[in-house]
Amino acid sequence: MTNSIKEIHTQIKEIIMAAMGRGVADEVLPAVPAPAFTIETPADPSHGDFASNAAMVSAKAFRMPPRKIAEIICERMDFTGTFIEKVEVAGPGFINFFVSSRYFSEILMGIHRDGADYGKSDFGGGKRVMVEFVSANPTGPMHMGNARGGALGDCLAAVLEYAGYYVEREFYVNDAGNQIQKFALSLDIRYQQLFKGEEAMELPEDSYHGADIIDLAKEFAALYGDSYLEKSEDERRKALVDYALPKNIAKMKTDIAKYRITYDTWFLESTLHNDGEVKEIIDILADKGLTYEKDGAVWYKATQFGGEKDEVLVRANGNPTYFAADIAYHRNKFLKRGFDTCIDVWGADHHGHVARMKGAMDAVGLDGSKLHVVLMQLVRLMDNGVPVKMSKRTGKAIQLADLLDEVSADAARFFFNLREANTQMDFDLGLAVREDSQNPVYYVQYAHARICSIFRRDEAKKFDLNSVAPEVLDLLTHPSEVELIRYLSSLPNEIISAAKEYEPARMTRYVMELASKYHKFYHDCRVLGNDDENLTAARLLLCDCVRQVIANILSMLKVTAPDHMESQNEESAV
Repeated sequence: MTNSIKEIHTQIKEIIMAAMGRGVADEVLPAVPAPAFTIETPADPSHGDFASNAAMVSAKAFRMPPRKIAEIICERMDFTGTFIEKVEVAGPGFINFFVSSRYFSEILMGIHRDGADYGKSDFGGGKRVMVEFVSANPTGPMHMGNARGGALGDCLAAVLEYAGYYVEREFYVNDAGNQIQKFALSLDIRYQQLFKGEEAMELPEDSYHGADIIDLAKEFAALYGDSYLEKSEDERRKALVDYALPKNIAKMKTDIAKYRITYDTWFLESTLHNDGEVKEIIDILADKGLTYEKDGAVWYKATQFGGEKDEVLVRANGNPTYFAADIAYHRNKFLKRGFDTCIDVWGADHHGHVARMKGAMDAVGLDGSKLHVVLMQLVRLMDNGVPVKMSKRTGKAIQLADLLDEVSADAARFFFNLREANTQMDFDLGLAVREDSQNPVYYVQYAHARICSIFRRDEAKKFDLNSVAPEVLDLLTHPSEVELIRYLSSLPNEIISAAKEYEPARMTRYVMELASKYHKFYHDCRVLGNDDENLTAARLLLCDCVRQVIANILSMLKVTAPDHMESQNEESAV
């Protein structure tokens, strides 16, 4: 798979190191190790296609002015067999490299050859990564925060896959502990109220008051009538949970599937209790002298491992806490299932949980630095600038299902990846359904459709892009063409950067900028109707490469790449 940036960086590094070696041989540079240096792409193309600070960082080691070092290096460079055409010394000692037109031709040939694989790399080396995201409480519907977490987590997983990691996606189902007991109590009271009246018993303030609880109680009653009123409280509540919880989980899976997310595993918290892994964690910490008893509860000495305070592992009633189960769950990922890195996508309100969970991994003998948490800020739902708080359908808080009734999965997934996870964002329903260039996802899809429309023309059909030779592509010298090709070449490194930073929003920004650069090229350069058929062939191949890259990124985001846009004339200007 092609990574032209990586290849040219390697060439430039070898050119610089060889030139330094010649400088040492000529006794104009000292025989000391050269410091590490960087190779970057200048923001201004007039400063070269690539630039290095090799002379700047060597000044102290070589005991010479950086500009003089740069001049010595440049005088001894050999470009034979490389894509470098010339070099310049700039400012106090930067070395600017200019590539030949053949470099840009090779980029396009590589993209055309790699097709759907362009952008992929072996950077991750196949290391095993678990991305756990959404993991909404199964006692109620998924909300807007889950919608953002779903898009972020799924796209982050895709970015990591493209960067060469082995990735699994997981949903952690909290089907044990306090929230299930509260779920059972809420269902029980609502069930009894159906037969005894609401005045007969009151639902506690901290219970679940949603309409979904009433609906589930009614469904249970429709099947079993009042027969469970005669049962014991434990038996009645168990029956209600056994009926309602699977239905809630099934609804979650339906909504998630509509959102185009496919999990490798739906992991049940209850398995950690049933398999003894929670008890195992408590025993391990106790054996290490990291627990103590207080007020009838078992406490973990979290402050010894970065926690702000010690934490309860087992309550006075003998029930393990959610924190104990969470430690067991993360240990299961690392130790039992062998993941090298585990990534959790959590709401920003969990920020205090990050250090104590990393510390807990260290406490049980694992490496807390291999646990990474992406903290996600809140979403404010807007409709043409006006805040929206309630669902039109239910009159209650906006749920994931409500959102997908209002906007397409394309818009939802793209919009939620427009901003970094740690920034608050406004999701504008009005903008998400617009069919014009103001809508970011429409703007990108339009660029893809525009290119597809070119290839439906008879004039374009007569060209065989597989037979276009590199020397034909050397004709692409217009600044808009060169800018576009240079940007296409940066995709593999952009994906690697997104993977290293756990930041899938880099990909939406990239593809939006690519669409913008393509529209500029389309305005500046005639694709069809040229007197020179070779130029037409070259521009068609460039267009097809842009189409392929847009399709690759949209595929990564699980956003459709339409070949036709019904709502607008594809040939009109954006």
